[in-house]
Amino acid sequence: MNILFTNFHPGIGGGHVTYILSLLLAMKTLHSLHVACPQTSRLFKLAKDIRDVRAIDMSFTTRPSSWFAARAALRALILKEKFDVIHVNGSSDHKQVMLALVGLRCPPRVIFTKHNCSPITSIGNHLRAFFSTDHVIAVSDHVKRLLLKSPYKHRQISTIKHGVDIQHFSPISTAKKIQLRTGLFGEGVEDKIILVSAAGTADSKGWLDLVEALALFEPEQRERFHVIVIGEKPNKSQYDRVLACGGNAQVSFPGVIDDVRDLLGACDLGFILSYKEALSFACREKMAMGLPVLVTRVGGLPENVCDDHEGWIVPPRSPESIKEVLLKVLSNPSRLVAMGNLARARAEREFNLDDFIRSTMSIYHSPTTINS
Repeated sequence: MNILFTNFHPGIGGGHVTYILSLLLAMKTLHSLHVACPQTSRLFKLAKDIRDVRAIDMSFTTRPSSWFAARAALRALILKEKFDVIHVNGSSDHKQVMLALVGLRCPPRVIFTKHNCSPITSIGNHLRAFFSTDHVIAVSDHVKRLLLKSPYKHRQISTIKHGVDIQHFSPISTAKKIQLRTGLFGEGVEDKIILVSAAGTADSKGWLDLVEALALFEPEQRERFHVIVIGEKPNKSQYDRVLACGGNAQVSFPGVIDDVRDLLGACDLGFILSYKEALSFACREKMAMGLPVLVTRVGGLPENVCDDHEGWIVPPRSPESIKEVLLKVLSNPSRLVAMGNLARARAEREFNLDDFIRSTMSIYHSPTTINS
């Protein structure tokens, strides 16, 4: 099978990148794979180093002035390679694929993955749903409910939740954890409770709510915690908020890290406190490594966690609710290990990468149907 993946993100890209890379790595020896994305993107840089995968520099924007040259280049690629499937991963690339396919007698099947919780009721979505979508993949039950209220409701919709490599992301030994913690923080960190997010530093990720929650503690309690936020360095406004909360000694920003396993392994508790989130690879990777997670009750995040079992679920934008959870942690920090074991068990049951790949491949091979 000849497959083209498209993605519009010019930068780091978040979960879209993890999603596409997982498919590329799993299918590279079985199918002919191409990736069309901006040369400036993290996806391009990683995909071009995968053997037997061809990465193609291509821009996807919503500006009408850019449609024609980009559409011509994409159309030429489609005609040359005769793809069986084009798997689109956003509105911008989906739009250009639709335009590039206009007039083709035997167009490839177009699979659209809805990765986010953004509105999908525009005229553009109506056009793409009608003219250029054969099947839709929802990454969570929450996203599927959104799709069923959208123009895509007349297309076949399948929910395929993220799979993660649970061998790659796996718990480490107690001795290794101590070694990693000492390397990060020096001696005397045995009593520290280290929280980590790998979801980035955008305001919408809610990490500043955790910083504000720590500001509600007395100083001696606050010093028991340390917070690590992996991703691009915070901007001045964000860092000023950290300083205003007195959290500069309790918060670290190690930057963008391609392999986060050692940093996750040194920590005790993961957190994803987003204001909107379709499902979250970052959450599932932490759980696979045996970390309980603190998440917000938004989007598909609660689909990962049973509250007070593999972690905790709190309302968004609620430092007070976060504080309540952290007080529970302070009162019985040893419980984090047991909850982490439950998180790992759930990852083994439900986050299987093979199931994710197999389900996605079944969509590629399935006949096109239109729901009434």
